[in-house]
Amino acid sequence: MTAPKPTSEPLASLNLWVRYAGQWPRIAVACGVLAGILLIAQAWLVAMVINGVLFERAHLDQWWPWLGGLLLIFVLRAVFNHLADQAAFQAASQVKIQLRQLLYAKVQNLGPAWLSEERSGAVTTTLSDGVEQLEAYYSRYLPAMRLSLYIPVMILLVVFTQDWLSGLVLLVTAPLIPLFMILIGKGTEKRNQQQWQSLSRLSAHFLDVIQGISTLHLFNASQREARAIVEVSEQYRQSTMSVLRVAFLSSFSLEFFVSVSIALVAVLVGFRLYWGELDFFAGFVVLLLAPEFFLPLRNLGTQYHARMQALAVVDSIQAILQAPEHQSQLDHPDWKGLAEQSIQFKQLSFQYPDGRQALRDFNLTIPPKKTLALVGASGAGKSTVLQILLGFIEPQNGEVLVGTSALQTISRKAWHSQIAWLPQRAQLFALSVVDNIRLGSQASLEAVKQAAKAAQADTFIERLPQGYDTLVGEAGQGLSGGQRQRLALARVFLKAAPLIILDEATAHLDANTETLIQDALEQLKGQHTIVMIAHRLKTIQSADCIAFLEQGRVLACGTHTELMRTCEPYHAMLAAYQQETV
Repeated sequence: MTAPKPTSEPLASLNLWVRYAGQWPRIAVACGVLAGILLIAQAWLVAMVINGVLFERAHLDQWWPWLGGLLLIFVLRAVFNHLADQAAFQAASQVKIQLRQLLYAKVQNLGPAWLSEERSGAVTTTLSDGVEQLEAYYSRYLPAMRLSLYIPVMILLVVFTQDWLSGLVLLVTAPLIPLFMILIGKGTEKRNQQQWQSLSRLSAHFLDVIQGISTLHLFNASQREARAIVEVSEQYRQSTMSVLRVAFLSSFSLEFFVSVSIALVAVLVGFRLYWGELDFFAGFVVLLLAPEFFLPLRNLGTQYHARMQALAVVDSIQAILQAPEHQSQLDHPDWKGLAEQSIQFKQLSFQYPDGRQALRDFNLTIPPKKTLALVGASGAGKSTVLQILLGFIEPQNGEVLVGTSALQTISRKAWHSQIAWLPQRAQLFALSVVDNIRLGSQASLEAVKQAAKAAQADTFIERLPQGYDTLVGEAGQGLSGGQRQRLALARVFLKAAPLIILDEATAHLDANTETLIQDALEQLKGQHTIVMIAHRLKTIQSADCIAFLEQGRVLACGTHTELMRTCEPYHAMLAAYQQETV
């Protein structure tokens, strides 16, 4: 499934996304048209029966077949209207499903580097509420727009055959409704966009506050943030009420124009019946069809608000779909996996969108099955190196070679199969302990237990209420930071990938837990290529090779003993670290 060609016009995007609905919109409109035809037949039969009984003095028994046909029309109309609603619902559902799949795939391709620059609450709101707001557009507005053309035209043709003057009145007054919708819509569109922006701001701010609630309590800032949430909520309430005021005003105005138009037709028909210029059958048919003539137009006016809602969220959805991705990667025909191959960074340069120069003329070789520690001051480029190595971002200049193959030529899926990553704060999910360690793999329970034992996690897991079947709360609620890290480390042992990346895996942990994790990591050395960001002396000293980074370059590379002897900035950095930990 691929996305349609991007366009900057919101309405054009909505029209392009209709392709995801398949044939359901046509089925919905076809059922609506059939129901409209039956409506005309119903009015015709009702007028015939009443005219025959009252004015032609026919006995009611003679009209029983016609009344039976009228009952059949009632049933068929209900069936077709129900089918139209169901088809419209299916159309909207298909669009939402396909669009969400595109958005999720896009976010996955953009990677964590892109997500770190966005507000999670705003992205979540777009993927959930934003896509949901499109439902009314595809399930109600689009069918109403088409039926507002077909059904009135059919009714108008029938009315003209019975009374040209009434048909003329309907023809003249009908354009007033869409004209008025357009005039109101120009003001409503801006209000809908403001409402959506307020909702995105509120969602993003609220999620940020929830995620940082412990920090806010620590710095006694929770009350201040609560007042900020109240202020943003009030802005959202005001924007919502502004939209509702316009919606109620438009509904009132449409009902007024429709009522005046129907009343005008009724007065003309009444006087002409009184003067004998029109027979009862024709006049009654016109009176029955006049309200039905305006019904699709009134429905379109009612659903016009759905169009404004959809237009308000299109920009947010398109901003994600049109975000620039990494260059597409293809499977290298000769690449057999990482295995015994070295990794080389050659003349890399990388600059973030805000202008920060993270790497410049960066050169580094990572030997196979060795442990490399990246050290340096904050902002030296350590995290950027890991982001490139993980495939989350690509350098603007230079290349990364895996053996003799350029990393850009290796598919992301194939490359990630060779990597195990342990960040500072590993993500756990609301699943059992065993499923959190498996993380989608099909490993046996015995393999999971062996990995947990290697990660020094089996002791605390066995003490849990249901052991490996114990449910873990979202983000690891119910577990300590050290326990979460050891579960994540068990994932690393279970995957047994050739390349292991550790992003300050022992940061924020107590000394005892750090020792447990360090002992577990010792088992991996010599068997896997390990790249880690480290600040603590014990971790740094255990590395086979240390790369000291400064201002986006490798200033020195060697063992701890060599750097202490030859690199003064490295010596000064370690001295500063030791003073901080005293």
